[in-house]
Amino acid sequence: MRKMATLALAVLLVFTLAACGSSNNKTEENGATNSDASSGEVRTLKFAALETAYGKTVWQTVAAAFEQTVPGVKVEMTIEKNIEDVIGPTMKSGDFPDVIHLAVGQPKGLTETFVKDNNMTDLTDVLSMKVPGEDVAVSEKIIPGFTETTITNPYNDGKSYLMPMFYSPTGLFYNAGLFEQKGWEVPTTWDEMWALGDKAKAEGIALFAYPTTGYFDSFFYALLNEVGGPEFFTKAISYSEGIWQSAEAKQAFDIMTKLASYTEKTVPANGNKDNFTKNQQLILDNKALFMPNGTWVVNEMASAPRAEGFGWGFTALPAVADGGDRYSYTFFEQIWVPAKAENPDLAKQFIAYLYSDEAAAIFAKAGAVQPIKGMSDKLDGDNKLFYSIYDTGAKAAMGAFTSTAPVEGVNISDTVFGTVDSLVTGAKSQQEWVDAITKASDALRAAQK
Repeated sequence: MRKMATLALAVLLVFTLAACGSSNNKTEENGATNSDASSGEVRTLKFAALETAYGKTVWQTVAAAFEQTVPGVKVEMTIEKNIEDVIGPTMKSGDFPDVIHLAVGQPKGLTETFVKDNNMTDLTDVLSMKVPGEDVAVSEKIIPGFTETTITNPYNDGKSYLMPMFYSPTGLFYNAGLFEQKGWEVPTTWDEMWALGDKAKAEGIALFAYPTTGYFDSFFYALLNEVGGPEFFTKAISYSEGIWQSAEAKQAFDIMTKLASYTEKTVPANGNKDNFTKNQQLILDNKALFMPNGTWVVNEMASAPRAEGFGWGFTALPAVADGGDRYSYTFFEQIWVPAKAENPDLAKQFIAYLYSDEAAAIFAKAGAVQPIKGMSDKLDGDNKLFYSIYDTGAKAAMGAFTSTAPVEGVNISDTVFGTVDSLVTGAKSQQEWVDAITKASDALRAAQK
């Protein structure tokens, strides 16, 4: 499951020793020496990651390549589907991984907790570091925009504390084969969406499904950009006073509530980590037309049965008006270093290596695409379709609710996204939802850092 969806620098080693024959006592540009490698001492980098659809092997392969590029280093890996449960107890006893690949948005919110508690290492200097094995800085490799988000720079201080890893355009996935069979057009506006929903309902097909409510982060963020543009979106995610009572917000809430009425009614019961694939299966079985998701869904459902003629289709959210902007939110995973990591410099060197052409090729083979310039040109098949969405008119949305000091009893993600189940079942009204969001936003505004 995604939320998955779902990764380093001067350790004071001369990583170019083998490649360019540097002398043993030469100090590199980033202040590293290769004395550890020359003396035979092995330094251990402790790496922890959430096991996602990409699997463990890809990380093991990358780690082995890093060890070859930077002599004298051994990567000790902990990769588990329940990584928060595995490393949580050890960190409480003072044993921290040097590098953690765990994105925001996980159910237990470990990454958000580290952000809120100011327990992150500043990684800004990684951007100016040379990629191990290459003669180019990390900042020159990363696609612009990915290191200037409210996720990577959570404190609004111009510094990056999380680095972007695998990215995935998100949007609405559907069975292109079904649309071809029926002669249906993919909606480009919400009015067209509702009309298609009525047409599909007459044939016993729901318009909409979703894996879990957690997938509404990307959906809702894109929708906020559509109804009000980037400036409105920024105000919303930073808890601007009165924002949820604005005309733009009402338009977004109205769309969400109407979409809930077009949602397959079995979805909330299966919208959990154990049964979410049942909701995704609705698209493959032609029982629902659209679902919000990311590119990882292809691997997740690779072995699942599907309707005859099935083929993945992918589109941005419909525009709120004819000719209006359409958005596709870009979800990206993050990799970071705890403030109490034992080897922060080695951790930075490892992260810098992850942007190398060598590492990127290994990741791409497993379907994990990094925000590195030129990567989309190297893709084919379904990924070529997915990653070309921004080449066909969709605008990219990035960012998330800004970090605040902890507020007891307040979880903005649960309040905004988690309530969608209740909208579908009718347990809560739109006004109750808006009131809860307003209350949570008010509390978090005062707690902003």
